[in-house]
Amino acid sequence: DNAMEGGAQQSSLREPPGPGGEQQEGVPGEWDGGEGPPEVKRSQPLFIHGSSRTPAQEEPRASSLPSIPNPFPELCSPSNSPILSSPALGQGPPREGTSHVVKVFGEDGACRSLEASAGTTARQLCETLVRRTRAIHDHSWALVELHPHLALERCLEDHEAVVEVQNSWAAGAESRFVFRKNFAKYELFKSNVSLFPEVMVSSCLEANKSMAHSELIQNFLNSGSCPEVQGFLQLREPGRKVWKRFHFSLRRSGLYYSTKGTSKDPRHLQYFADLTESNIYYVTQGKKLYGTPTEFGFCIKPHKVRGSVKGLKLLCSEDEQSRSCWMAAFRLFKYGMQLYRNYQQAQARLSQPPWIGPTPLRSVSDNALVAMDFSGCTGRVIENPSEVLTAALEEAQAWRKKTTHRYSLPAACHSSPLSAAIHRTQPWFHGRISREDTQQLIGRQGLVDGVFLVRESQRNPKGFVLSLCHLQRVKHYLILPSEEEGRLYFTMDDGQTRFADLIQLVEFHQINRGILPCKLRHYCTCVAL
Repeated sequence: DNAMEGGAQQSSLREPPGPGGEQQEGVPGEWDGGEGPPEVKRSQPLFIHGSSRTPAQEEPRASSLPSIPNPFPELCSPSNSPILSSPALGQGPPREGTSHVVKVFGEDGACRSLEASAGTTARQLCETLVRRTRAIHDHSWALVELHPHLALERCLEDHEAVVEVQNSWAAGAESRFVFRKNFAKYELFKSNVSLFPEVMVSSCLEANKSMAHSELIQNFLNSGSCPEVQGFLQLREPGRKVWKRFHFSLRRSGLYYSTKGTSKDPRHLQYFADLTESNIYYVTQGKKLYGTPTEFGFCIKPHKVRGSVKGLKLLCSEDEQSRSCWMAAFRLFKYGMQLYRNYQQAQARLSQPPWIGPTPLRSVSDNALVAMDFSGCTGRVIENPSEVLTAALEEAQAWRKKTTHRYSLPAACHSSPLSAAIHRTQPWFHGRISREDTQQLIGRQGLVDGVFLVRESQRNPKGFVLSLCHLQRVKHYLILPSEEEGRLYFTMDDGQTRFADLIQLVEFHQINRGILPCKLRHYCTCVAL
């Protein structure tokens, strides 16, 4: 205390004197109207400057020094410091106004580097790639975050910042972005009844007995909230390849599992994970890497977990429908109304012409089909329902005449290389790929009803196979060529329905279901970056 008092008294004695010279002891100096300096009290703290120089004395000295560049900027810049940017601490949040290089891979392994700002979203990057690859513009294109060393992958939401996700990766890891189709991204807003089965939302139905199942789910989606989902899941014990079966419940407060059967007693519920501070991933090679009981594994990865297996919360469901329900519920729980806004914005973008210049070929969709009359000089949209039926009958008769004329051509025309290989130019034809690769490709691009592709048959050298997804399962239909009276045709039902080529077969089943369980809606395609 005595030392502090002495320092305070000494500081008070070193105040600069007035303009009349050195201040004498006991004589007050002229400070602002002749008043003396304020009396220093022992209990009053004083601010001690680090330097006795005034700022006015420092400015000329600083301006007179030459500008010497820093030879070690990486040691002084926090963003580039090897200590502050170590893998354990992460690279930190991206700075606004700076550009970053983002590498995006295609499904064929090709890579393209893009320059993106810190605020570039996944939707903006997808639109840039769609323009550069001249692909068909729709909201099914997605940017997928892939971690091959962990066998994890997830589809980025449209509003997520790409640079921020890239900076969260571990240094030296094989993580990457993949540009591909994902037809299941907004399927929860289209076929929500099949995505949320009654068994997994039974608690919500019991609380709202007056509402139907479809109405209840739609109310949850419109409000941007998630229904309470429950069901059995296999849980992997930390550090071991041992899996145990628990009953999980997703509530408003988080994800829980019961330690005693299906009991919902608070004493038996154990808090499992904070979904707001985690990302949900599909497990692609669960049996090989983690020993999952089934192939329908998924993972809850906290943000603090970077490139190691330690800290991952691995789960496994019994079938694909259960896994899809949990994944959709997790997305709704984390993003809420933002997910529905992304869907509305994607639908609004489809109504606007995104292309300037030559427009690429558009895919056939049920929502885009309208009745047209081309009998005059210009085409017109037919709005009268009776006139639409008449035009459809006339078009069907003209189509039959066209088919008959095609069959009446000489046999040499059917065996020409051009007519035999015209289907190879179509985006839905994938050549000679195996059955396993087909199922993986359709699974990666979304197990949605109507996703299809056409490939060559491995068992029948002259035949083809139509692979179609229905009820989250991939089914395969054999297409056999046949010749009758010198005319070649293709059929899937032993000649009851005949088509002149594969293009005619696909176009027919895009409008009519035929022998298939559903119409052909989306074709699997891969673009070259």
